[in-house]
Amino acid sequence: MIETGISGGVQHIRLNRPEKKNALTGDMYTAFAEALERGNAEGSGVRVHLVTGVPGAFTAGNDIGDFLAFASRGSMTDAPVARFLRALVACERPIVAAVDGLAIGVGTTMLLHCDMVLASPRSVFRTPFIDLGLVPEAGSSLLAPALMGHARAFELLCLGEAFDAEAACRAGLVNRIVAEEELEASAEAIAHKIAAKPQEALAISRRLLRGDRAALETRVEEEIAAFAARLVSPEASAAFKAFMERARPSG
Repeated sequence: MIETGISGGVQHIRLNRPEKKNALTGDMYTAFAEALERGNAEGSGVRVHLVTGVPGAFTAGNDIGDFLAFASRGSMTDAPVARFLRALVACERPIVAAVDGLAIGVGTTMLLHCDMVLASPRSVFRTPFIDLGLVPEAGSSLLAPALMGHARAFELLCLGEAFDAEAACRAGLVNRIVAEEELEASAEAIAHKIAAKPQEALAISRRLLRGDRAALETRVEEEIAAFAARLVSPEASAAFKAFMERARPSG
């Protein structure tokens, strides 16, 4: 589930499905998107979004059941995950993320839209899209090379190598590494510090830093279409079958 609350201009968005390592369902994507969209509204009281998970799991990525459900549809245009990805691009408020433990798939790519990312030393960042016969999403095929260069972006998105917290920090994906017992408090302090800034000056500065969103919006739509096509491909079907067999309890 997604838990939200606003205090001092900071909207805290907590991913809270610990029994599934915060794997994201359609309902969770919808709630997450609604929270980001709500922050854009005038008079919402939201100045900053703070995104956190649970101890040991920021998010394990997409819920595999949703993957299999979409595989039979062949379209993701109106899917909850597509709404979430568009909400990330359209978000007008700064986003601070506190990552502890697993950040898999979209758990890593969403961080490319964040303005500040703190991570615990035990955090692991991995995007196994290619291994599942899929393609990168969330605009990561555009944002990651711009942030970390082609070679590191290829290593993360295509080779599917796991980045530990130090590697993610060197690549520019993470701003700071903070001990897990101090992580959330540190992220909250940063979020409130941002919320206290002059808001018009901050909004203009953030827009200048991020640049024109048109190319990113176009890339996200291209990725959504490619992702949907890959979901019904023979490669993806074989990859998911193998994944489910490995995940099936033995005995």
